[in-house]
Amino acid sequence: MKPLTIVDLYCGAGGFSLGFHLASPHHQLSLAIDNNNWALRTYETNFPSAITLNRDVTYLHSMEILKELNGKQVDIILAGPPCEAFSSANVNRKRTDYDRLYSDATGRNMLHTIRLISDLNPSYFIIENVQQVASKNMQTYIRREFSKSGYSKIHFNMLEALNVGVASARRRVFISNVEFPPIQEEKEITTVQHVLSGLSESQSSFNCLNHEEVPLPHKLAKKIPRTPPNGALIYFPGSGRRTFRNYIRLDSQTNAPTVMGKSRFIHPFLHRLCTVREHARLMSFPDSFSFAGPIVSQFNQVGESVPPQLSKWIANYLTKKTH
Repeated sequence: MKPLTIVDLYCGAGGFSLGFHLASPHHQLSLAIDNNNWALRTYETNFPSAITLNRDVTYLHSMEILKELNGKQVDIILAGPPCEAFSSANVNRKRTDYDRLYSDATGRNMLHTIRLISDLNPSYFIIENVQQVASKNMQTYIRREFSKSGYSKIHFNMLEALNVGVASARRRVFISNVEFPPIQEEKEITTVQHVLSGLSESQSSFNCLNHEEVPLPHKLAKKIPRTPPNGALIYFPGSGRRTFRNYIRLDSQTNAPTVMGKSRFIHPFLHRLCTVREHARLMSFPDSFSFAGPIVSQFNQVGESVPPQLSKWIANYLTKKTH
């Protein structure tokens, strides 16, 4: 079987790509595109055979992609356009779905993703984003955009990472020309204690990639000893009068909350913040996967990724479907 050519738009650190790489040697990670220097550095380090392009997808033409691929047919497009325009955590989110997609500059990245998919006409495409893109109106708008290029069947697959053994809750929509079956729930969730076990816990003996002490202002640090499991140091407003939390003390006996780019967690047993490596383990990244750049960028790269274990499940399903 010939290798399948994969293009990863908004590739970030490469969590989406990693799952496909782990699933099958027939998946050839050919081209990855992002406009974040440090994320691309991470991608290049972990996927040295892939071509990377530092481009803003808004201004990217499909001919540039084909040129980089020497005219090769694109088999699979993975994409993770920014979610801020749609996320309920964004207190400045526009009022209507129409405005979020068509008027918000960040939201229009979804339209540019559809444009490139339509131009390149891959056998399969999978676009990851937050749950809010599956609202009734948003589905109508996105289906309408795809229909202009002949894609008549578009599926909004809701998948939960916990159900494939990831230790952090992450319910996301995967827009695709493939319908994925519901993932059967795990009988036992993967706990925080399970995935963090084996890492050095003493700050003087951290000896693992991206496992460095995370500085914290004294005002917050002195509150950590009094913070119980599931307690938080910071509360902030989101859209729709919802309240969100950050600097949450993890409960060792259950799963972690959703890991996001700005997430910071308190270690379940120690009076310190979790490291980037500990966040990466919560998201199912192997310890061999190295993150480049300043520590804030590393946290962002982890939190903005598709959990590799969930991506691997998607890749395995695609493989079964096509053989």
